[in-house]
Amino acid sequence: MSDPINLISQWFANLLLSWGLAEGLVKVISSAIGAAIVATLGLVTVIALIWVERKIAGRLQDRLGPNRAGPFGLLQPFADIIKIFTKEITTPNGADKVAFNIAPVLAMASVLLIWAVIPFAATVVGTNINVGVLYIVAVGSFGIVAVLMAGWSSNNKFALLGAFRAVAQMVSYEIPMVIALLVPVLLARSMGMNDIVAAQTPWFIVIAPLAALIFLITSMAEVGRAPFDLIEAESEIVAGFHTEYSGMGFGMFYVSEFLHVWTVGALMATFFFGGWSGPGAENLPILGIVYFYIKTFIGYFLVTWIRLSLPRIRIDQLLAFNWKFLTPLALVILIATAIVDKALEIAGVERWGYALIMLAVNLFIGWVTILILKAVEPRRKRQRVEFAPRPVAVAPKTPDS
Repeated sequence: MSDPINLISQWFANLLLSWGLAEGLVKVISSAIGAAIVATLGLVTVIALIWVERKIAGRLQDRLGPNRAGPFGLLQPFADIIKIFTKEITTPNGADKVAFNIAPVLAMASVLLIWAVIPFAATVVGTNINVGVLYIVAVGSFGIVAVLMAGWSSNNKFALLGAFRAVAQMVSYEIPMVIALLVPVLLARSMGMNDIVAAQTPWFIVIAPLAALIFLITSMAEVGRAPFDLIEAESEIVAGFHTEYSGMGFGMFYVSEFLHVWTVGALMATFFFGGWSGPGAENLPILGIVYFYIKTFIGYFLVTWIRLSLPRIRIDQLLAFNWKFLTPLALVILIATAIVDKALEIAGVERWGYALIMLAVNLFIGWVTILILKAVEPRRKRQRVEFAPRPVAVAPKTPDS
């Protein structure tokens, strides 16, 4: 019984067929139940992540974190759930009720739909389509539409300003993120998620570390986590695009953000850390799921660590960092990877030699980037000094003045 998950699935399908149901209807029912299980698993994971993130924040910021509701504060997320469920759901005057109420659902769906193509193990995947990467980029864009709908339909200038910031940030950072995702697609010769996992010998984090770094940074900007949390920026625009939401409306945005961070960890694990692969994972899917969740948690912890350690940057710094640095760097990495990959393929270099050469190329690009930044920074400092406003001389006050 090395694959209990598929054995249970096959048993259930045979049971429905024995009841006289058509084969097509059985596939639909099985797919619906599988989707419900994945969605439920994601939502249950969020309950644990809320507690974990608060405990991590307490450790990193030298405070206690949740420690009153239940042992070690374990019941605190459930207290939050009860509070959200019992709060009144309000709709502001003049709001577009249809768009206002659809936006939280769309935000949640944009994250849950990504999990439909993520392989948990060699034989445990919702849908193994051959354009999985394109699918992820497409459904991830629903989140941008949800944010824009929430801000526009709220009839609130602060929410609308937050939505404008979100569109400027999320659309901008999608460009280097997609370019970075083309690197594992190029290396695996496929857009299929399971194909990308199977091609990672060694892991792509060794072959393309700069692409992994760019994907991590741009994914954090997509989620809107510090230092890229200008989407909300509570101290400046109240709470951003979801200012007018209460009860479960706010709760769905809140849960989708936590689940999105966990999804970033899952995508990092899939694209750059071998996904479910590991010793014995091909013959034992349960072990592959364990490997996948361990790698996902490492990515989640890294995003949380950065969020709790860095301050927010300004909107002009955020956009300049994307257009003047990340996007050109991502293009250079993609072009260099394509050229070197083809040259090594023609030369017939073996896999580990191939990996070491690709790693050297990435290190060289990183070194050149650092040299360019060091050369540009003094010039920027001089410009800031030259254009700095000069202090105005003020005559000293006398006793008669």
